[in-house]
Amino acid sequence: MNKIKNNVSNFNKILIILIFLIVVFKIFSFLDNGTYSNLFNNSKNTLNILSSYENSSMEKEITNYAYKMGKTVNFIYKGDLEIVDELNNNSSNYDAVWISNSMWLYLLDNSYLTSDSKSISISPVVFGIKKNKAKELNLIDTEVTNNTILDLIKNKKIKYVMSSVTQTNTGATAYLGFLTSLAGNPEVLTEEMINDEKLEEDLISLFSGVERVSGDEDYLKDMFLNSDDYEAVIASESSLIEINKKLVADKKEPLYLIYPSDGVAINDSTFAFINNDSTKEEMFLDIQSYLLSDEGKNKLTSSGLRTWYGGINDKSDKNIFNSDWGIDTTKYLNVTKFPSKKVISAALNLYVEKLRKPTHVVFCLDYSGSMSGEGEEELNAAMNYILDYEKASADRLQFSKNDKITVITFSSSVRDVWTTDSGYETAELINNINNMYSSGSTALYDAVMKGLIILDKESDDYTKTIIAMTDGMINEGSYSSLERKYNSLKSNVPIYSITFGSASEYQLEEIAELSNAKVFDGKTDLLKAFKKVRGYN
Repeated sequence: MNKIKNNVSNFNKILIILIFLIVVFKIFSFLDNGTYSNLFNNSKNTLNILSSYENSSMEKEITNYAYKMGKTVNFIYKGDLEIVDELNNNSSNYDAVWISNSMWLYLLDNSYLTSDSKSISISPVVFGIKKNKAKELNLIDTEVTNNTILDLIKNKKIKYVMSSVTQTNTGATAYLGFLTSLAGNPEVLTEEMINDEKLEEDLISLFSGVERVSGDEDYLKDMFLNSDDYEAVIASESSLIEINKKLVADKKEPLYLIYPSDGVAINDSTFAFINNDSTKEEMFLDIQSYLLSDEGKNKLTSSGLRTWYGGINDKSDKNIFNSDWGIDTTKYLNVTKFPSKKVISAALNLYVEKLRKPTHVVFCLDYSGSMSGEGEEELNAAMNYILDYEKASADRLQFSKNDKITVITFSSSVRDVWTTDSGYETAELINNINNMYSSGSTALYDAVMKGLIILDKESDDYTKTIIAMTDGMINEGSYSSLERKYNSLKSNVPIYSITFGSASEYQLEEIAELSNAKVFDGKTDLLKAFKKVRGYN
């Protein structure tokens, strides 16, 4: 009897431990990276660094260096524009920020939040064009200006892909560089200058060459490498070096990098202290000094980052800064100057409203029976946000006057197809969505095929995207039918999906792989997922 009691007691102990572990796991699942990391890293000997993703290659070196000092470094990664929002709202969680471009620190609500800031490395933001294409266009071993590139795009001789101007650092840096250069490189760029009619026309022409947009820089590399259809890409020099290494390893044609002689935008990788605890400043300065030391610089340059500013370096590693790829570290770069916070904000708004290539987005929305109740309410709330001009403007995600939006609803089959020819005229779409009801099974494949047929008839003057959403297993139609339709249309339309509820990630990953797209997790925060996916179109 005692043995039975002991076994029961042991079983209860194990059960309690398992429940405890499950609760802990759930807490970690629901808290974002920055929040839960800092719950356990507030020690005086720990430096919490809010960092751009591009610095991840240096994390091991820095943590090892700190370890030798008896210290700990905790990296929390976010996109550059996310970093600005995070510092404006939760700066007390961090001791330092390492951001791709110092201009974003000027957009902080508190201009005195950071101190001891220094540029750790630089990376020009330039065009990478497939080498044979660059040769065909006479861009090899010759002086090229931004107007040269503009003329080639106007004449439809170059199309390219890039990361989002409103959601990524590299996209915004490239845009502000082009804007400043095409405005004549004034000493101070003003709002009056950026509203010049001729400049607007030039920039509209420039962005007319965009084939596709990525919502983050890392995915831009994957997107480009996963397709042979793209001939050019705008990215940082270090990213283009990484792309070329992969292309050469795969025995594919590398990119030739173009550095306009009249101005190149630069990412200056700024590392700054956040004085929430003055006792940590010494640790910060030690790490900053290490990054600027010869040892730290060697690690950075091995990743394709320049550790000298503006001037020349005739001793750079030619295996990394390869002259066959158009890289010349002995040549002085004419660096464009970034404008004030007020002008940057005005320029970004101008891009969204007037300059961005118009888009035709097809939303495929699941109203199957499993969406009834909370799911339906969350989906409607997310769509109300995305389609409401005023609400979406807060995050620069609003549709412009020239954008087209199609909403396809589905359950057991395609139910409704609604379209507006202007992103300003969405009231009827919102009203229709709010009056939907959920019933039946899930026919996402059929809805996506309907979207492909609609976009196949659309002009190439629009970027074309499908955003699909489902909360369960697709149990009507077949993937093979979708695959045949996609290939028969010779489509290159990306089909992004958002998971929700118990959605089948395997099925959605198949669709993403077919169309060189990706799947977004909306299971914990559907609105956040919709905001992210909007950066890809």
